[in-house]
Amino acid sequence: MINRETLKIAKETWRRFMQALKWLVQSKSGTRAIIFFAMLLGLMIAINGLNVINSYVGRDFMSAIENRNQEAYYKFLFLYLVVFGLSTVVAVFFRFTEERLGILWREQMTGQMLDYYMDERKYYQLTMMNSVANPDQRIAEDVKAFTSTTLSFTLLILNGTVTAISFSGVLWSISPKLFVIAVLYSACGSLLTIYLGKRLIRLNYQQSDLEANFRAELIHVRENSESIALAHREGRFRARLHKRLYLLALNFRGLIRVNRNLGFFTIGYNYMIQLIPAMIVAPLFIAGEVKDFGVITQSAMAFAMLLGAFSLIVNQFQSISAFTAVTARLYQLNDAMHAAENFPTCSFQTEVATDRLVYEDVTLHNSDLTEVLISKLTMQVERGQCWLVTAPDEAKVALFRATAAVRECGGGKILRPSLDELLFLPERPYLPPGTLREILLRTGMENTIEDDQIDRVLTTLHLESALEHAGGLDQENDWDEIFSIGEQQLIAVARLLLAKPSFVFLDRPGSSLAKPVVGHVLELLKKANIGVMVLSKNGESRLRYDAVLKIAEDGSWQIQNAPPAKM
Repeated sequence: MINRETLKIAKETWRRFMQALKWLVQSKSGTRAIIFFAMLLGLMIAINGLNVINSYVGRDFMSAIENRNQEAYYKFLFLYLVVFGLSTVVAVFFRFTEERLGILWREQMTGQMLDYYMDERKYYQLTMMNSVANPDQRIAEDVKAFTSTTLSFTLLILNGTVTAISFSGVLWSISPKLFVIAVLYSACGSLLTIYLGKRLIRLNYQQSDLEANFRAELIHVRENSESIALAHREGRFRARLHKRLYLLALNFRGLIRVNRNLGFFTIGYNYMIQLIPAMIVAPLFIAGEVKDFGVITQSAMAFAMLLGAFSLIVNQFQSISAFTAVTARLYQLNDAMHAAENFPTCSFQTEVATDRLVYEDVTLHNSDLTEVLISKLTMQVERGQCWLVTAPDEAKVALFRATAAVRECGGGKILRPSLDELLFLPERPYLPPGTLREILLRTGMENTIEDDQIDRVLTTLHLESALEHAGGLDQENDWDEIFSIGEQQLIAVARLLLAKPSFVFLDRPGSSLAKPVVGHVLELLKKANIGVMVLSKNGESRLRYDAVLKIAEDGSWQIQNAPPAKM
């Protein structure tokens, strides 16, 4: 649910609106954006100028018809066609320039948020903090809606200003009374629209999250279809999906009801715009105070244009409410990422040591600080050594995460290489989307490691058939379908051998690999002078290790066969 502060998001929309424009101008794309915006402003002025000219041409055209003046009729008909043609050309270029600026802004803002989201593991911290729902949808969909709608509203505000300036004089010259009525009518209409439609902001905000939750549930079913089928869990997931759908539809019905009530007012409001000018100007024409019949049509056009400028809130309130909700969701994500920068990842002291991994008085707790998982661990692992760590699952995972700098509950001192020199292989391997080459090589290494070197590593791990099955190094596949769990694990090991880090952590490799294969992998890693820590619960097949660290349920520990530390 939305907190009380979120329900007041409308008050912050203007500030966020201006801040977003400032970010665009100050970005690398700022110069191009300013050029596009200047072009839009010039085209906007041209459109309004042509509309004013059109109102006078239309007045004289209708008067020529009234007076049965054939020569004047053809003259103003020609001028009408010229003005329409010029208006068409200017409007098309205006739309084209608006779309170019829109995609430029979306690309800049999405790229900026992606970099910020991925920087310093904010994506992980947001998950740990559980402070914002569906960040993926906010980056993909809300940025798109925000940039396009912000640009649209900016242009609407500017166009309304130019239109008001252009047609205020026209309407005043026809009837000062009609001008005053236009101002009062639009002001009252705006206030009533805000009163009738204020619930739309909250409902639109909720609808975005409900849609995302429903889609996420469907994606979960697709990605875990085999597990669900084998476990016969269709009934449970059907119930969950129907619940998501019910909540989504319930909120949407609320949107429909508010839009219905708002529609009764706004549609009637716009119908009256067509009638009011005639109600004011027609009696003046009948009384002879207005000489030309065309003035009636000119007043209707000028009144409609002026009301359109003054009635932005009435005509666009549904879009404004959706925009306000999108703005709040996007800035909530931005605020959450700022908060993630200050999220306490751990209380360890860390220092860089290129050739060793050292734990000094490291204590780790469970997440609610009620249990000690590891108590004052002190040990040292050198490059090229192979250690076995046996521990309860929670302690094993805690040590794994603490070394990777993603554990927040503990203290002590850790000396380790940079995180780029530490690689972690979980019990269930993760092969991300992409080609086999992209999976095997670190980012930036694509042009430095030859295919022959990749082939040698794969051959060493007996993965020739897997390479052939994958269709080569540059073919994208669904790796969960192509490779078995064991092959996925060996592909991950191949990546370790190609990356050549200082240390690797292997989480229960024997759960997916046979004992001889695990032994072969450990020999290859040791031969490459890579320090290895094998994490296990009860021992990882009786293989040969340089030392064994045993961690008990109460957090106490002991080391067997510890090798002498290098000085």
